[in-house]
Amino acid sequence: MTYESFKLNIQDGIAHVTFNQPERGNPMDLRFNTELSRIATECDEDPSVRCVLIDAAGKYFGVGADLKTMNRDRAALQIFIKNATVGLHSALSRLARMNAPVVVSVHSLAVGGFVAMCAAADFCIAARSANFYAAYTGIGLLPDGGGTTFIPRRVGIRRAAEFFMRNQTWSAEQALEAGLISHVVDDAALHDEAWALARELAAGPTVAFGEIKNLLLSTWSQPIESQMEQEARAMTRVTRTEDGWNGICDVAARRKPNFVGR
Repeated sequence: MTYESFKLNIQDGIAHVTFNQPERGNPMDLRFNTELSRIATECDEDPSVRCVLIDAAGKYFGVGADLKTMNRDRAALQIFIKNATVGLHSALSRLARMNAPVVVSVHSLAVGGFVAMCAAADFCIAARSANFYAAYTGIGLLPDGGGTTFIPRRVGIRRAAEFFMRNQTWSAEQALEAGLISHVVDDAALHDEAWALARELAAGPTVAFGEIKNLLLSTWSQPIESQMEQEARAMTRVTRTEDGWNGICDVAARRKPNFVGR
C-alpha cells in the first residue's frame, strides 16, 4: 500500500513511519489521519513488525491541525472534525494496544495532536532543540487525539491542565522533567539513538510487550485486585508463547534468550 502523507518501510522487524509533507509542516488533515489509521492497522496485522519507529521529514515534526482546511465552511466544520478525528483516534488507539512497542523520535516542533501522539507512544525520544506546544486553547479549542487521556497519565492532571489552559510550550528538557517524553539527546545523536532503541525493542519478547502495554492502559481504571488478576492471566498467556517458554529455559540454562516475537 502506498501513502501520500507518509513513508512506510518495514524491514528487520521495524516499521519505520515518516511524516512526509515537509513543505506543509506535516499537518494533521483528513488524508493524514486516514492514512495513519491504515498504517496502524497494517503494522498491527503484520507479524513481522516488532517495533514501530515514527519520525518526520522537514523543518517541523508536526504543526498540528491544518487550519486552512477547517475555516472554509463554518456550517460544515462540526461534521469535518468528527470525520477527521475518526482516523486519528483509531490510529492512536491501535498503536497503543498493538504488541509492538511504539517509539516516537521528535527532532523539532511538535504541536497539538502531535504532542498527544508523543504521550501515547511507549517511548518518546527528543532532540535537545525540540519543543512541545499545546496550541489548542490558543485557537479557542480543546485537546483531541487522546490528549486528555495520555498526557495526564504522563505528567499528572494539574500539569496537563496548566499545559492546555495556559497554552504552554515546553522545551525538551521541560517535557522530560514533566514525564511527557522518555529521553533527550543532542540533536546530532537523535537518529542513531532512536534507531538503537527501536532495534533493541524489535529484538525483545513482542507478545510480552503487548501484554505490558495493555496492563499499563488498564491500571488507572480498575481495582488493584482486578489488575493483579489480569497480570496473572497475561502471564499465563505469555508462557504459552515460544519466547516465554524458551526464555525461561534459556535463562535457567544460563544462555542468552533469542526472542523471535511469538
